Amino acid sequence: MKIFSWNVNGIRAVAKKGFLDWFQNSGGDIICLQETKAFPDQLEKELVEPDGYSAYWHDGKIAGYSGVVTYSKEKSVHHKTAFHEGVEAFDKDGRIVETDYKHFTLLNIYFPNGGPRKGEEMLSHKLKFYEVFLDYINNLRKQGKSVIACGDYNIAHTEIDIARPKENEESIGFLPVERAWISKIIENGYVDIYRHLNPDAKDIYSWWSYRTRARERNIGWRIDYFFISPDLVDKVKDAGYQPDTEGSDHCPLYLELDLK
Repeated sequence: MKIFSWNVNGIRAVAKKGFLDWFQNSGGDIICLQETKAFPDQLEKELVEPDGYSAYWHDGKIAGYSGVVTYSKEKSVHHKTAFHEGVEAFDKDGRIVETDYKHFTLLNIYFPNGGPRKGEEMLSHKLKFYEVFLDYINNLRKQGKSVIACGDYNIAHTEIDIARPKENEESIGFLPVERAWISKIIENGYVDIYRHLNPDAKDIYSWWSYRTRARERNIGWRIDYFFISPDLVDKVKDAGYQPDTEGSDHCPLYLELDLK
């Protein structure tokens, strides 16, 4: 089984840049997108529910903002779009799709950025989101479920995950308090599977700023991850990034599993 995750920074925009060709040629059994920035009724059918896939949307309530979708060849046993029902602060933006399969529970998540947003203290909101997220996946594990949590985590964990660590010590996405949350996820037993397989790999990033033509110079941040529960590690065949796939300021990442 091959799972992809990609922050497309607008599904309508990326659709004009070859997204469907990438989709059809990807070999993905499950494809998770973040920052779709659209309601399904604004999209062509081939984006709402591509042939051969079931689609699970969480488009939030704000036009042109956030949104996630999980496309899956295998139908989910059931799905939901919140950590806990009725937690409005985390439901309204369209950040979470959870799908359940025979061998694992998959969470496709667009984590808050933490930067300025009118009327909210977004860093505090972001840190609370991580707290609820970790509590939630721990509860899934207590229920005996294997967990895969993919998406745009909006944090570069260590200095090896960012091109210019010293220059960004006080930048949102690389603050010590944020990085500590990634460490806490790992301390709870979850595995950053790419880094597990490639502990010393450098210059591997998943996001580059549009403003400075950073991608051409590979001045990037690794902020998109697959975290998996430890019982799945031995089932992993491969994990990696596709930095040559353009269309967004992020690139796709993938996880390949042998579930036989």
